[in-house]
Amino acid sequence: MVFEFKLPDVGEGIHEAEVLAIKVKEGDSVKEYQPMFDVETDKAVVEITAPVTGVVDKIKVKVGDMAKVGNVMITFNTTGGASAPAAEKVVEKETAKTALNSSAAASTALKALGQNVATGNGKGAATIEAKAPTFAGPVPAAPATRRLARELGVDLKLVNGSGTGGRVLKEDIRAYAEGIPGAGRTIQSSGTASPSAHRHAPAARTGSGSSAETLEPLSREPLTLSPFELPDFSKYGSVERVPLRSLRRKIAMNMAQSWTHVPHVAHFDQIDITDIEHYRQKHEKSVASHGGKLTLTVLALKAIVSALKKYPQFNTSLDEQTSEIIYKQYYNIGIAVATERGLIVPVIKNVDQKSIIDLSVELADLAQKTRDGKIELDRLQGGTFTITNIGAIGGTGMMPMVNYPEVAIFGMAKSRPEPVVRNGEIVIRNILNVTMSFDHRVADGAEAAYFVRHVSECLEDPFKLLLEA
Repeated sequence: MVFEFKLPDVGEGIHEAEVLAIKVKEGDSVKEYQPMFDVETDKAVVEITAPVTGVVDKIKVKVGDMAKVGNVMITFNTTGGASAPAAEKVVEKETAKTALNSSAAASTALKALGQNVATGNGKGAATIEAKAPTFAGPVPAAPATRRLARELGVDLKLVNGSGTGGRVLKEDIRAYAEGIPGAGRTIQSSGTASPSAHRHAPAARTGSGSSAETLEPLSREPLTLSPFELPDFSKYGSVERVPLRSLRRKIAMNMAQSWTHVPHVAHFDQIDITDIEHYRQKHEKSVASHGGKLTLTVLALKAIVSALKKYPQFNTSLDEQTSEIIYKQYYNIGIAVATERGLIVPVIKNVDQKSIIDLSVELADLAQKTRDGKIELDRLQGGTFTITNIGAIGGTGMMPMVNYPEVAIFGMAKSRPEPVVRNGEIVIRNILNVTMSFDHRVADGAEAAYFVRHVSECLEDPFKLLLEA
C-alpha cells in the first residue's frame, strides 16, 4: 500500500518550508519517527520524522525546494495501516490553538503532525494520506493579536490583514472594531470572500462536509493601504490645503514604498576622523586646481565601496516576486542632495574605477547641476547604495530611510571636537557620528556592524584607505 506524506499545515501563517536536508533515499527501509527531512520555515529550522514504517518509494522534493502546505514530499510502501481521522482531528485541534513562537514549539508541532497522522485504524485502505487540517483557519495572526480580537469581540476571518501575506495586525483589529473603511473583508452570500477583499489572505482549508469560504492563494501583489480619513481641522481654526505635487509627491511615494517594503534597522557608530581631516585640508587646494572639491563625502565614497566589496549583501536588491537576492557586480553610489524642491539622489557610476580626484570633480558637478535643476535623467538612475550627509547643516545623528529598491543607506552627521580617552589620557579628537539603515531581510545587525567598522577603519587611517581604495 502507498502512503503519501504531505507537508502539514502548522498554522500561524506558515504556508511553506525550504528543504534543507534529505536524510533518506529511495529504496531505504525506514522506521516510524526516523528523521527524514530538515526544513526551515519562517519560524524555525525543524526536523520531520517518518510517519510510518515502510520502504521509501518516491522522494518528491530536493534540497533547496520550497515545499508548500499540502505538497506531497515523500511516498512509502507500507505493509498495513490506514488513515486515522481521529488522530487527525486531535492534531488539527492542537494546531489551531498553538502559537508557534519558538523553535522548540515549531519543531514539536511539526513532528507531532508527521507522527500522529500516521496512526492506522486497521481498515486497510489502499492509499492513505497525511492530510492538511480540514478546518477553515487559522487566520495568520500573532497570539497577542488573537487575544485583542477576543477582547474586542472581533472575528479574525472578517478582518482584512495588512501584514505580510495577509497577516492580521493589532492595528487591523482596532480599525475593524472602529468601523474604518477597508478594514473588513466583504463576504458574499455564496460564502466566498470577494477578490478585492482577500487578495493577501492565505487559502482556507475546506472542512469535511462543511461549506467554508474558499480563498485565493497568496498573492505577491504589493500591499496597498486605504487612505486614512482625517478629522475636520477647520473646526479648530483656519487651514490651507496645498496639493502634493511633482517632486514632493514623488518623494512621498518613494518614502511610503520604502517604509512599506523594507523592514528598517539602523546601526549607529562614531568615527575618529582627526587624522584624515588633517590630510583632507592639506590637499584640498590641490584638488581644487583640478576643478573638484575634496570633501569628507568623497573620501567616504571610497571607504563605502571597499566595504561593499567585503560585504556584498549591502550592494543588492531583493526581488520579492521571485524570492531572490540580486547581487550587483558594479558600484554606483547615490548622493542625497538637498534642493529647494526637495531631496534628490543623483548617482556616481563605477565609483571603484575612479580616483579621489575624479570623484571630487564629478561630485562637485553633480551636486551643482542637481541644485540648479539641470541634472541629466540617466544620472538619477542605476544606484546600488546611497550616502546622505547632513554635516553641512548640523545635527548629531539621524536614521535615514533606505532608497528602495536598494537595501542600505549610510548617513553622516556633523563632525565636532569631543574629549575622548587615548592611551589612558583625555584628548580632543574630531568625531563623526554615522548611521547605517538597512533591510533586515537581506542582512543582520552583526553584518551591518562589521560593515560600518570597516568604513570607520578606512576613514580613521588614511593609509588603510589608500590600500583598500
